[in-house]
Amino acid sequence: MELFWYIVLMTMLAVYVILDGYDFGAGIVHLFFAKTEKDKKAITNSIGPFWDANEVWLIATGGVLFFAFPTLYASSFSGFYLPLIMILWLLIFRAIGLELRGQVHNAMWEAIWDKAFGIASLLLALFFGVALGNIVRGVNLGIVTEGVSTQEAHYFFLPLWNPTFSPQAEHLGILDWFTVLLGIIGVVSLTIHGANWIIFKTNSDLNEKLKTVIFRLNFVLLALVIISLSVWHVIEPKPFQNFLKTPWLWIFPLLTFVGLFGLFNVKKFKKDGLGFLFSTIFLFGGLTTTVASIFPKVLPSTNDINPSLTIYNVAAHEYGLSVGVYWFVIAIVLVAIYMVIQYRVFKGKMDDVGYGEH
Repeated sequence: MELFWYIVLMTMLAVYVILDGYDFGAGIVHLFFAKTEKDKKAITNSIGPFWDANEVWLIATGGVLFFAFPTLYASSFSGFYLPLIMILWLLIFRAIGLELRGQVHNAMWEAIWDKAFGIASLLLALFFGVALGNIVRGVNLGIVTEGVSTQEAHYFFLPLWNPTFSPQAEHLGILDWFTVLLGIIGVVSLTIHGANWIIFKTNSDLNEKLKTVIFRLNFVLLALVIISLSVWHVIEPKPFQNFLKTPWLWIFPLLTFVGLFGLFNVKKFKKDGLGFLFSTIFLFGGLTTTVASIFPKVLPSTNDINPSLTIYNVAAHEYGLSVGVYWFVIAIVLVAIYMVIQYRVFKGKMDDVGYGEH
């Protein structure tokens, strides 16, 4: 049952990254590339009917984490308390930036909320990439100091950064050169993803420019992915051991590179949705490759005193996990019905939706 719920949790997380990821990317595009009111309207129209529903996947993922892996929930929500609060405020400012902009038709008012929406989207993309970096790198479980565990084995707490900015320090921070690298990858990949969504859902004059932006950013993304793979051994001495033991797992890195190299053809695509498809494949492949590389760990320990948290030592009781399956089936059917209706109602281009106008 632990494996079943782990797959459910990771699938829901991947869905959230793909769906809310294009929202974040659209916000970044809005911040840097939307120069006219018409361009800004096109971007907000493209995500208007979807962004709040997409964020529900984050709440649902947290609910499954609480239900299925309560020890991991307790450990991570206390240890990552500071960045989680920052993420919460960024989500709030991003939402009110979208909702309040159209309440008053004043240039200064609209500029303030445009910046709130764009900067919050940028920082959220960065922080979620940094979060993935923290999971891969691991944390000092038990807060071991000079070989002695000073806290319970599953407890940790991280400041925003440590003085050395190193991922190999005894006392780690949220930010170091490795986690920031993954944060930058998150920003670049979600910018590409959001730009592809805008192209897919609008006929904006910005679309041709965005195809050029995607093409250029894809070279940056390829370079960053190569760098991250080359330094991975610094964090994990045997980063590919799971793939060597279980060869079928290589499908996930393959998907990553299929998506990445497919994006180089963005200017040639005849159908607007193909770019979004390839960026979705890249995001799914990248996330699944990362979690597959550390499986069955869900939060590695950076010390030799306390064991890593795995799906087996953080899971709820077998009976609870079994009963939860029935409720999950009901929930997933309702969600599927909702999403089918939502995307059928708002299929096609969104230029005339007029989101946020009052």
